[in-house]
Amino acid sequence: MPIEDSAPRPGVVTRRGPPPALDARRHAVFLDIDGTLLDIAPTPERVILDPALAALLPALSARLSGALALVTGRSIRDTDRLFRDLRLPVAGQHGCERRDADGGLHLHAPKSATLARLKVLLADFASRHAGLRLEDKGSTLAVHYRGAPQLASHVHQTMRAQIDMAEAEGFELQPGKRLVEVRPGSRDKGTAIRDFMLEPPFRGRVPVFVGDDVTDEHGFAVVRSQKGIAIKVGPGTTRANHRLPDVAGVRAWLEAPLHP
Repeated sequence: MPIEDSAPRPGVVTRRGPPPALDARRHAVFLDIDGTLLDIAPTPERVILDPALAALLPALSARLSGALALVTGRSIRDTDRLFRDLRLPVAGQHGCERRDADGGLHLHAPKSATLARLKVLLADFASRHAGLRLEDKGSTLAVHYRGAPQLASHVHQTMRAQIDMAEAEGFELQPGKRLVEVRPGSRDKGTAIRDFMLEPPFRGRVPVFVGDDVTDEHGFAVVRSQKGIAIKVGPGTTRANHRLPDVAGVRAWLEAPLHP
């Protein structure tokens, strides 16, 4: 079975134009980070938050009465490091951890013994190949091959072999941009968005989710099931019903005037 089968199958893009303007009274906005708000860097630690975005997000959150959240594969700790003093609601590690609008933390811990075993195996695998990097986020493990793109097929095949041993214990693979991640199968960006939508200030609003990667397709599926706006950044087949060209296009759309 190809590794990509672990992601939702993309549907037909019904609208290829840009999304409508945000409505301050109706919309709840969920934003991916890497490849959506910020250009992807060689490693997550090398991403730089520019002052314009740092000022834009809290202002936009205020206009939306707080109905703005980050939904990312990064951990919450790493997200807070990147955004420093900005304390938005955030779902980290594909929904394995979530901070709600009141600051409450919701954790969905995986089976630690299985995760520890996988970490040892994947650390050994990464150490034997120059350019591979294992990232331990706490509840998920990611093998990055951005530094060795020629090893893409080998990474996918090896991790498929390893995850076969863990699938019965609730883990699965999540492919991304030049990485493959092991995550608990019960959590993804879609479940995180669904959880947010059950709580104030998101409850009763129309969800809007912007993302760029196959990891965001779970979120697109949930948003569309709730008659919301799903926005794919960049090329590729997708379940999203709107599209923006790149990070600059996302920034311009977020900076546009909102409906009052």
